[in-house]
Amino acid sequence: MEKAKKNKALNLNNKHEPSTNFKNQFNLMRKNRDSYILMIPYFILFFAFTILPVIASIALSFTNFNILELPDFIGWDNYTRLFLEDDIFITSIKNTLLFAVITGPLSYIMCFVFAWIINEFPSKIRAVLTLIFYAPSISGNVYFIWRIIFSGDRYGLANGFLINLGLVIDPIQWLKDAKYILPILIIVQLWLSLGTGFLAFIAGLQTVDRSLYEAGAVDGITNRWQELWYITLPSMKPQLMFGAVVQLTQAFAVADISINLAGFPSVNYAGETVVTHLIDFGTIRFEMGYASAIATILFLLMIGVNKGVQRLLRKVGE
Repeated sequence: MEKAKKNKALNLNNKHEPSTNFKNQFNLMRKNRDSYILMIPYFILFFAFTILPVIASIALSFTNFNILELPDFIGWDNYTRLFLEDDIFITSIKNTLLFAVITGPLSYIMCFVFAWIINEFPSKIRAVLTLIFYAPSISGNVYFIWRIIFSGDRYGLANGFLINLGLVIDPIQWLKDAKYILPILIIVQLWLSLGTGFLAFIAGLQTVDRSLYEAGAVDGITNRWQELWYITLPSMKPQLMFGAVVQLTQAFAVADISINLAGFPSVNYAGETVVTHLIDFGTIRFEMGYASAIATILFLLMIGVNKGVQRLLRKVGE
């Protein structure tokens, strides 16, 4: 009996040893080797088109590289130039963070609220409403509609509306005045962001097990808000994470909206973002080392925010 207890204690002590864990992990991988073999093509493509470019970009960020000549190692000079000499980069960081702080959480909440409300409708009405709300994501390049709305002459819809109401006398140069550019870009980005995340939330709401609500009622859940917090949200954490990643990516990668509506560059760089700054140095000035440093900063920024969002989502339902 005592010998058995000693062996059990010894097994428990060895349970957390790295060598034992590694051996168990290796045995588990060998047991599921067929699955790993099937995943090899994906791993190869993921490494070639995602991991490798990121590693190459980080390496090039420490060089002076103009595509025509071999990279010249310059250490931290690109980063020093970014933060101490490049005022436009600081402006682009500020604008990008404003986009992320305003459009990211707001569009995320809007997507979920709309999906939650639409999920209560009968299936046919739900299908029509889902298509309407998903339309911005499949509409493609519709910037000309927003250019008509915010045109700087009297024929622009926004100017015509304000002039007819007597609120303004002369047309406002919406996309040529620095103080209006960023708010307009944020409005357009909010409209465009109601798409993929919304669709993921609709799919997640459809997968929640209805018997959980009955069990929750037995356990004392009395209203819809408690159902939402203790049952609905914890049941769709994968969709919440997917929606968060999509919204953050969209918020940090804003560029096309600024280029198409405000021009490139925009007036006084009012619509400059990190990605437009990256495009400027990467595809126009061909300073690839400097552009790689910008890309690395953006990458680290997105990784940090993503980690923060993951921590917040872990607290859902607690």
